[in-house]
Amino acid sequence: MFYFILLLNFITFSAYTIDKWYAIKHKKRISEAILLIFSFFGGTIGAVLSMIIFNHKIAKKSFLLKLSLVVLLQIFIAGIMYWLQSGRL
Repeated sequence: MFYFILLLNFITFSAYTIDKWYAIKHKKRISEAILLIFSFFGGTIGAVLSMIIFNHKIAKKSFLLKLSLVVLLQIFIAGIMYWLQSGRL
């Protein structure tokens, strides 16, 4: 599982980095939905690192809100999974 998350974060980091490069070159961009899907399924750390390192999507408030909702949803799902595994029904 650890290697899957590591790989997904690398892929997400790469996707955000490529999107930044496309933005600089005025090429067709990677959609926000794809970037958020990568983030949702485990690439949040890669997404945030790429955003900070390359100053990408930092000023776009709507994207930051969506990414924040993804993180809150991840925390909620992790909490539910922990609660179910603990057997405290």
